Amino acid sequence: MGGWAIAVHGGAGVDPNLPLEHQEEAKQLLTRCLNLGISALNSNLPAIDVVELVVRELETDPLFNSGRGSALTEKGTVEMEASIMDGPKRRCGAVSGLTTVKNPISLARLVMDKSPHSYLAFSGAEEFARQQGVEVVDNEYFITPDNVGMLKLAKEANTILFDYRIPTSGYETCGSGVESPLQMNGLPISVYAPEPVGGVVVDRKGRCAAATSTGGLMNKMTGRIGDSPLIGAGTYACDVCGVSCTGEGEAIIRGTLAREVAAVMEYKGLKLQEAVDFVIKHRLDEGMAGLIAVSNAGEVAYGFNCNGMFRGCATENGFMEVGIWE
Repeated sequence: MGGWAIAVHGGAGVDPNLPLEHQEEAKQLLTRCLNLGISALNSNLPAIDVVELVVRELETDPLFNSGRGSALTEKGTVEMEASIMDGPKRRCGAVSGLTTVKNPISLARLVMDKSPHSYLAFSGAEEFARQQGVEVVDNEYFITPDNVGMLKLAKEANTILFDYRIPTSGYETCGSGVESPLQMNGLPISVYAPEPVGGVVVDRKGRCAAATSTGGLMNKMTGRIGDSPLIGAGTYACDVCGVSCTGEGEAIIRGTLAREVAAVMEYKGLKLQEAVDFVIKHRLDEGMAGLIAVSNAGEVAYGFNCNGMFRGCATENGFMEVGIWE
């Protein structure tokens, strides 16, 4: 085996006017999560434990769109979703419609480990959480002043805002007030930027795992489910690789993006970065997205077709990178 590797992301499609201090905050969080994962991998924790650990850290910090800091629905509430997958036997767990579970990724792990199912949603997922004794909080815990302001902007513009981190003043410079050629399921949108958080890990035994978590879209319809909890779309892991996607959920779903990376490796014989590049170029059907991936050989790769992606990656041979732009 080629040693361990890890990658994390905080969303694809970044406001080009994002203040430098916000960029630095994002890089610091990604670095902290990488270091947390590196320490766990050096302690020989299995990939599935490490990927849950780092995504929990991303959910707990309000900077990105997952857990505390999740985007708000049209009703001003939070509905979170997450999925996790263990590559060796393709075991998986997913949850949607969570309103009180502090760490959705850990509930997804419990669905995988402690239930006969792969996917639980809304009241059933909440009931399962209480049965399992996971930490729950009031929905208000997840709501931040930034997101309240962004929901107001979204309602004023009568649109879904992808970039819920745009400053609440001067937002017209970010594209919200101008006509955009971008579309989602054939409908125009105003701004395209970060969505979920995610992580992918391969350990020293070549075991791959992947996890993705999100609050979804700002001003989304209640009950909307994106790609993040869908195995094969937003998240996938097998004995070849682990993949976590971010971006326009509807396009990722249509392209079964995460599974496609594994498929072209298995059936076309592509290397990891070649597979990522192929999928980003040929499987998005004019959608905008990004993804991170690891292989069982200890490789790490990422790709995106928008102006940026919050990401960080590291390998056992000492390579480490944290970035936003091309």
